[in-house]
Amino acid sequence: MVRTEISLFMKNAPGELGKLATLFGSAGINIDALTIQDASAYVQQLFKARGKSLKRIASAASYNSMRKDSVEFALVRILVSDTDKAVDLLSQNDYIFDILPVIALEIENKPGEMAKVTTKFGEEGININYVYGSASSSDEKYLFVFCPADIELAGKIFL
Repeated sequence: MVRTEISLFMKNAPGELGKLATLFGSAGINIDALTIQDASAYVQQLFKARGKSLKRIASAASYNSMRKDSVEFALVRILVSDTDKAVDLLSQNDYIFDILPVIALEIENKPGEMAKVTTKFGEEGININYVYGSASSSDEKYLFVFCPADIELAGKIFL
């Protein structure tokens, strides 16, 4: 199923995730999936991509400055129960964010199920840029979020 992921930069400091979760919780928005990474890794990827590009996105000095500053921030990727409402709240509260279509799948929590899904991506020639997810118990299905290189094709395969 195609869903909308929100990617946002958040200060990497104690209490910041609590503020975000409280903001959503107070508005009745559930967080269905979440992953957090140090934003400096993300900026490093941008820096490497800039080096491979024929046109420069920004100067090397700008990227070096961004890498130093990015240690203070985290890249948060989330799926929520009401994306439109969440986007409005993030805008009203001055968060820096973007939205992106992703594939969110509920998968049986048993050996080989992830292999079936990821093999299907591969058989269709779709690269997976990143994935995250987890299960709360072995009796439940688990939610995994895939960011495929070809969202249109993946959306047709995983309805």
